[in-house]
Order: sequence, then structure tokens, then C-alpha cells
Amino acid sequence: MAVRIRLKRIGAHKSPFYRLVVSDSRSPRDGRFIQEIGTYNPLTKPATVNIDEEQALKWLQTGAQASDTVRSLFSKAGIMTKFHELKLQK
Repeated sequence: MAVRIRLKRIGAHKSPFYRLVVSDSRSPRDGRFIQEIGTYNPLTKPATVNIDEEQALKWLQTGAQASDTVRSLFSKAGIMTKFHELKLQK
């Protein structure tokens, strides 16, 4: 089972709001997910990102692949650098 960390869109028409979820790569974008690890609101200035850092690192260490957008959000939050540091320590 390929596990991905990706965005799940919620919110009304023309007012997007996203949840960062861990899901099977075969499930649909807004379908079933394993765990919710954060939120992303692109409409606020600056964009609001809330991520459970411990859960994100746990899933990255167990082999979950982040989508391109989520990887960029993780980089801005400093999670990817922590992940690479943890990977180099092993």
C-alpha cells in the first residue's frame, strides 16, 4: 500500500480550505483517509498553515511520500530539514 501525504479540499465554491491528510494513494482526493495532520488556508494574508509536526515526521519516517504542494508547505515550516537531519543521524 503506497501512502501519501496530500491535501484534501473542503470549503465552498471559490473559497478553498485544505486539510493535510495521510491516505492511500489509490483513494480519491476527497475520499477516505488514514489520519489528518494539519490544515492549510490559502485565502488569508499570509497563508495560514497548521501542521502537527510530530505526526508529519512520524509518517515521513515510515515511508509516506508527500505530494509536491505538501512538500513545499513542509519546507516552509522547517519539517523537511528536520526529517533530513533525522535521516542522516541513523
